[in-house]
Amino acid sequence: MTFLKKLFISVTLILTTFHLFAQERLVADRVIANVGDKIILQSDVENQVIQLRAQGYQGKEDIKCDIFEELLVQKLLLIQAELDSIQIGVNQVDSELEARLNYFIRQIGSQEKLEEFYNKSMIEIKEDFRPLIREQILTQTMQRNLVIGVKVSPKEVEEFYKNLPEDSIPMVNTHYQINQIAVYPPEDEKARADAREKLLNIRERIINGERFSTLAVLYSEDPGSARRGGELGFRTSDELDPEFAKAAFRLTDDGGVSRIVESEYGFHIIQLISKQGNQVNVRHILITPKVDIEQKIKAKNRLDSIANLIKNDSLSFTSAALRFSEDEQSRLNDGLMVNPRNSSTKFDLEELPKAEYNVVKDLKIGEISDPFETVDDKGKTIFKIIKISEKIDAHKANFKDDYEMIEEIAIMQKKQRKFEEWLKERKKKTYIHIDDSFINCKFLENGWIKQ
Repeated sequence: MTFLKKLFISVTLILTTFHLFAQERLVADRVIANVGDKIILQSDVENQVIQLRAQGYQGKEDIKCDIFEELLVQKLLLIQAELDSIQIGVNQVDSELEARLNYFIRQIGSQEKLEEFYNKSMIEIKEDFRPLIREQILTQTMQRNLVIGVKVSPKEVEEFYKNLPEDSIPMVNTHYQINQIAVYPPEDEKARADAREKLLNIRERIINGERFSTLAVLYSEDPGSARRGGELGFRTSDELDPEFAKAAFRLTDDGGVSRIVESEYGFHIIQLISKQGNQVNVRHILITPKVDIEQKIKAKNRLDSIANLIKNDSLSFTSAALRFSEDEQSRLNDGLMVNPRNSSTKFDLEELPKAEYNVVKDLKIGEISDPFETVDDKGKTIFKIIKISEKIDAHKANFKDDYEMIEEIAIMQKKQRKFEEWLKERKKKTYIHIDDSFINCKFLENGWIKQ
């Protein structure tokens, strides 16, 4: 099985296994593999096949073997996680459980409909799924731990590139270097007061007994964490906004809720999940002040004036960026935008936010765009004018221009190699029995059956 196919199937198993309990078993359960003290049932494989097909996977006929192999690997990871005494906190499991249940509640329409679908109360549903969630978190954590710290030197990257067959050198999409001048609409005190008032009401509901995670899903304006019930995962203070970090680390009781905290992202309330050494895991709900139409018009008109100065050669783009742009990261560097994915100054068109994408796709090199509205990396409304300073046409990756991309592929391959070495050794040391009904799967030749 190729690495990409493994990745697809692994992700699908994680996303869909949770839903399988809602279905009746398609076949009578019988054990098709023993891995140490763990078992795999035939119905586990059969149900996953149906889920993959339902999601449009058009793999070949040996898909059952691919799924079976992935399940065997997961059991080995689970055994290793137990041997390494990896601890998964109750709060971490509950938070993931809440996030998944909230997702299915949104899909099906209500908690009542979900209970009817499963023919169980919410308490019973949670009790059924909690061990599965814990096992999945353990195996994911174990797999990350096995390759943590893997790096490649520049020499290794160069060797990797030299040894790539010609037909394996990846194609690089057309890339752009983009300069910007960005300004924020003026702050409005009423909007700030409204945001605080909304958050105060949410906090009061939590104090009165409503679940923080449920309200985070419903109201938080941080899209990354809202779907997880507001959970951020373990972070050090350096990884958090300073004011947010102060409030988070000040909390002492699990489940304790902070007062309103203002950060550069907006206003938050924070709930402590747990602390471990210099790390803290919290949930939060973010509300950002809204920008009204008058403020937007002011920002747009200001940029219009700046663009006219540049177009009339009264001011260079570089000088205008330095004098007027409110994006501190780019203003000192001719307004050159930095790609947050890889810290380079090159953007694939598909990597751009929607607003920037719509402008860049029709812009000529050196042309100044009209002002347009978008959001910054903190989710705040911002207006920009941009120009394309360089366009690099699609080409086969080369070491000089595409080093970061080649380095990333080299690291991925090195991690895969390390994981496969671990897998090879772990198979030797673990009791594994495979049922005869799967004995013809080709992957079993790779050390799964001891001679």
